[in-house]
Amino acid sequence: MKSRIKSVTAHPLRYPEPHDHGVLRYITLARVETEDGAVGWGECISQFPEPSQATKVIIEQGFAPLLVGQCALDVEARWQQMLDRIWWYGPQGIAAFAVSAVDMALWDLKGKLLGQPLCNLIGGQLRDQVIAMASIHLDMDDLDWSVREFAWFKEQGYNIVKGGWGTRPQSVFGTNAKRDLELTRRIREVIGPDLDLVLDVLGARVRWDVHTAIERLAQLEPYRLLWIEEPLHPQDYPAHAMLRSRCATRIGTGEQEWDVAGYRRLIAGGGVDVIQIDPGRIHGITGCIKVVKLIEAANLKFSAHTWSSALNTAASVHLLAASRAGWCMDFKPHESPMQHELVSDPWVQKGGFIAVRDQPGLGVTVREDVVRKYQFN
Repeated sequence: MKSRIKSVTAHPLRYPEPHDHGVLRYITLARVETEDGAVGWGECISQFPEPSQATKVIIEQGFAPLLVGQCALDVEARWQQMLDRIWWYGPQGIAAFAVSAVDMALWDLKGKLLGQPLCNLIGGQLRDQVIAMASIHLDMDDLDWSVREFAWFKEQGYNIVKGGWGTRPQSVFGTNAKRDLELTRRIREVIGPDLDLVLDVLGARVRWDVHTAIERLAQLEPYRLLWIEEPLHPQDYPAHAMLRSRCATRIGTGEQEWDVAGYRRLIAGGGVDVIQIDPGRIHGITGCIKVVKLIEAANLKFSAHTWSSALNTAASVHLLAASRAGWCMDFKPHESPMQHELVSDPWVQKGGFIAVRDQPGLGVTVREDVVRKYQFN
């Protein structure tokens, strides 16, 4: 058997995130190496220390014994092996993180082995560049700071800009209507009429009810949001359908889903216009491919929720490039360790776009010394 897998390892990383006001954040990388020395890297957005460590256990003690000795090119077969392994403790949560990281690494590896960029392997490249949406956490205690950020995004040439949440759970967007409206008005003033604006309520934490959401979106309507993100609890599909029928603003959600079954329920609920997908969460690139087919069949759009490392950014670039349903992707506008230090060839936006690379696999080169620098036990 050619291209057999020699090793599968996991690497939990901890780093200060400039876009989250210096808060420590966590991701877990997967490294897959073949017997002939080829290496693929993947990532999951494990977010906190305990799931990062738990993801490492699942990858190294659960998946590695299954995958070592298997053909690295048969990615979907390896994906199915991992799903079969987690049947008892379920396809969501930490298990989904583990599947996502290893699956992404296998696709990176397959591209390198075949000398092909990822988008060529998942349907073909339909566009040369994808839209980068500048995306930050707001500071709801310092509106001047938040407004200055959006003014800078305009200077940098972004066409779509996004903000949400805040610096602390007690003071976030969505919890104070008067303050939310003031900030939205000021942002629209500094970015002008031509830039598209997205605001993120993070409904899993803020928890508007549907009547509050209808009222708030009516108040925000003069500021012409491109869409409102997570205005309701993510799994309340009937409430999303009611909201969508009562407001003119597009509804975006999907960040809190885990797998194909979850997205099937979300789409069937009829309450979404723009669906968020994250290859570092929803069973990797293989999971994303299956979800994108559902989105395309429903004539909807997707946005890549890729607010972690350059590996997730890379996967999202290729997914957007390979589908007409792809709209844009979250992009960190400032330098950060996992975007600019982890890889030797970080992504750079020009005029609000990111060019699709033709290098094999994901198209980024991981610096293993930086992996060791940020790895924690």
